[in-house]
Amino acid sequence: MSQQLVEPLKQSLQGTIEIPGDKSISHRAVLFASLAEGKTTIYGFLRGDDCLSTIACMKSLGIKIEENEDRIVVHGKGLQGFQEPQSILDVGNSGTTIRLLSGVLAGQEFSSVLIGDDSIAKRPMARVTGPLKMMNATIDGRSLASYTPLHLRGGSLKGIDYHSPVASAQVKSAILLAGLYATGTTKVTEPSKSRDHSERMLESFGVHLEVTEKSVSLVGGQELQGTTVQVPGDISSAAFMLVAGAVVPGSDITLKNVGINPTRSGMIDVLLEMGANLEILNKRHFGSEPVADLRIQYSALKGTTISGDLIPRLIDEIPAIAVLASQATGKTVIKDAEELKVKETNRIDTVVNQLKLLGVGIEATDDGMIIHGNSVISGGTVESYHDHRIGMAMALCGLISKGNVTVKDTDAIAVSYPTFFEDLRGLMKEVN
Repeated sequence: MSQQLVEPLKQSLQGTIEIPGDKSISHRAVLFASLAEGKTTIYGFLRGDDCLSTIACMKSLGIKIEENEDRIVVHGKGLQGFQEPQSILDVGNSGTTIRLLSGVLAGQEFSSVLIGDDSIAKRPMARVTGPLKMMNATIDGRSLASYTPLHLRGGSLKGIDYHSPVASAQVKSAILLAGLYATGTTKVTEPSKSRDHSERMLESFGVHLEVTEKSVSLVGGQELQGTTVQVPGDISSAAFMLVAGAVVPGSDITLKNVGINPTRSGMIDVLLEMGANLEILNKRHFGSEPVADLRIQYSALKGTTISGDLIPRLIDEIPAIAVLASQATGKTVIKDAEELKVKETNRIDTVVNQLKLLGVGIEATDDGMIIHGNSVISGGTVESYHDHRIGMAMALCGLISKGNVTVKDTDAIAVSYPTFFEDLRGLMKEVN
């Protein structure tokens, strides 16, 4: 098991870095390109473990994919071009891969089996397999296809009007992908709008959708056409560097080419609400996705309340926000975040327990946590529990702690930010 020793900084963080490509967009780029007719070239692809799992699965389905240093080239075969896999499709630790791929495989006439690691085996799949069964897919698995392994045999799908009980981009995307293979119209309505990368990218591949504030629909049978995709930097990864810049005294760092999609930009809203010295510079677009450069400087912070429709816009950033809140003045309350319980770990319990070990004043609630500001972080040993975002959050604590912090199982960070520690060290080296 890997581990990383993080020593308290004796200086500030200074400089400019480019955040790795967005994980959600990278997954979708490869998957949608495989569904498309012709060649798609992808720039800025995240070469993290999860996204590489998506590539491996698409190759097993007969798609030719060239992996070059600066780009990924996918030779799509259209909606009906997949071949039956010769072995089980292993998604590793990737919840996005298994849920979105379930939607695609639900439309195939052949049989396939999906499996993942121990973490995936605990994650709820019924939220996806349930509506796919309503569309006429045949899916078996543990607890009536609530957990992996999943065995899918699709074909002859019919469109549905589905009202999702949760705001989940993975659920929405899986149903829409199955909807491409279905007769009639497929519509998904959510309690609040989840991230909309699938809608934006499907349109860039030539699919027509009807989109309202909380729903999206498409007519089945539409073909995708190969295109060029530029993947912006991942704001969920940027969040950890933004927190570092905000809490390490004297810091001034700029993050280049970060995606600021409004369904994902809740972290920016929270930083500004807490009084962070954050500038959004050079706004522009990479295709259909808005991007900007983000400059963060150290400043005094104040506690806040994070809840409601804001939660789906920052659900992956909450481990970073917990560290941020520990250094603010006053109390920060996070609620309506039950979704944290079904991530790579139960992130409510894991964040709270590990931060407590380092001296942070924090307690769990049924749907979130309460963080007491002005906490003095002590040294110690903490676990990532093979959760990349927990690992990065604990490493941030080491930068501002009174003693060394050892983070166990840091290999997990490669899921979304393979160069995390390298980038941190680079910002330290640039100090005069």
